[in-house]
Amino acid sequence: MDQLNAYGFFLQLTGLIFAALVVFGFAVVFQLVTLPVEFNASRRAAAQLQTLRLVTNEGEAAGVRQTLTAAAMTYVAGALASVAQLMYFVMIFLGNRD
Repeated sequence: MDQLNAYGFFLQLTGLIFAALVVFGFAVVFQLVTLPVEFNASRRAAAQLQTLRLVTNEGEAAGVRQTLTAAAMTYVAGALASVAQLMYFVMIFLGNRD
């Protein structure tokens, strides 16, 4: 009877883990969907800085573009890390650890 209770606990825990994977999966999809928005925001910010004449020459404009592109790439790195972590968790859940 004790072993039967252990199986019941494991099955309930498995359902909770599956639910957590689904929720994390939605978070990863949200990150991927918002990537184009971040790149567009960086592009618009660079244009706005030039419109407000806060960037006065081409050297500064190149620096602004590099900085804003680097900022947008942090979102790409975060999204890739989340995708990799989700895949890792799914493989553990499915029992494929190799």
